[in-house]
Amino acid sequence: MAEDRDHKKLGRELDLFTFSNLVGAGLPLWTPRGTLVRELLDEYVWELRKARGYEKVQIPHITKKDLYATSGHWEKFKDDLFHITTREGDEFALKPMNCPHHIQIFDRRPHSYREMPQRLAETTTVYRDEQSGELNGLSRVRAITIDDAHTFCRENQVKEEFIKIWEIIEEFYGVFGFKDLTIRLSFHDPKSPEKYLGDKNKWKKAEETLRAIAEERRAKTVEGVGEAAFYGPKLDFIAHDSLEREWQVATIQIDMNMPERFDLTCVNEKGEKERIVMIHAAIMGSLERFISIILEHLGGNLPLWLSPVQVKVLPIAEAHMKYAQEIFEALKGSGIRAELDDSNETLGKKIREGKNEKVPYLIVLGDKEIKNKTLTAEGRTEKLEDISPEKFLARLKEEIQDKK
Repeated sequence: MAEDRDHKKLGRELDLFTFSNLVGAGLPLWTPRGTLVRELLDEYVWELRKARGYEKVQIPHITKKDLYATSGHWEKFKDDLFHITTREGDEFALKPMNCPHHIQIFDRRPHSYREMPQRLAETTTVYRDEQSGELNGLSRVRAITIDDAHTFCRENQVKEEFIKIWEIIEEFYGVFGFKDLTIRLSFHDPKSPEKYLGDKNKWKKAEETLRAIAEERRAKTVEGVGEAAFYGPKLDFIAHDSLEREWQVATIQIDMNMPERFDLTCVNEKGEKERIVMIHAAIMGSLERFISIILEHLGGNLPLWLSPVQVKVLPIAEAHMKYAQEIFEALKGSGIRAELDDSNETLGKKIREGKNEKVPYLIVLGDKEIKNKTLTAEGRTEKLEDISPEKFLARLKEEIQDKK
């Protein structure tokens, strides 16, 4: 049932995150277990990006008004920002997005065409003054952590860079069972040109490029007139979860306007300045929202590689504690996130608690296991009886490695 899969309920039960009235609505606080889940997700995205030539950067969380005035964000979004006035009277804002900052990193020096493309990535928190009535658990927050990346490339490199990002998205979402992603062609609304930056020819060219890429990939597409970002069209990836609900997840955006506003160029083969193109991409989008989606999609049953506790060791009685301690230490020593339940509760209660915590494997140890130097492991879909610790550990490592 949907209410049993509510991520707010699961978040409490799995001890992943909390909210505090003293901190404020829409500002989640992450527990050690929740922080681990965030880090594992982010590390996986980075692993996929690093293999395709991305480099990490880092930016501050506040900026002068001038940056967003140049980018166009100030005029369009100033009412959605958290404003800061310094004691010297300068106007700053908590950053609501990262692209203008990454532009400054790219633009710190001239670039030759031989250095293109430049691929910058950063997972960082942005802040938006969402109205309190619109806030909803992790789905809508004021502190939004984005796995952001910006590629600065030549026009003839756009297609190749888009496909690289597309491959990352397909691999990442495939791990969670989202196999058939629909692509929304999020284009501008020609009836409301005042909502967008740049001239109509740039928009037409950019949208034609995105449509051609989607057609070449033979993607299932839907039209999204009016869904474009104000600076450029985008491909939005739509997933359907286990409850048949539709979610917009990853996005790739082509931007010919920010390079114009910030005068971004590279020096081409003729020694001339050539206007470049900027590509915005987020794989998870907001980590908060993505975690809310997968918690509900999986009913809180996170895969082994992502589970904060991967194995729980349950000795049946005090007489089995020494062997349980040995198994626990062996698992921990091999890098498995294990816990030992050394309470005086009955085995039945220990098993119920382990299942309520949605631990992927529960190891039960009693007289038979001690005698045979084996273990009994209860997984979510099968029970492994009389298996050696070595074989069980090898199975765990394979499952983690393959992200099954």
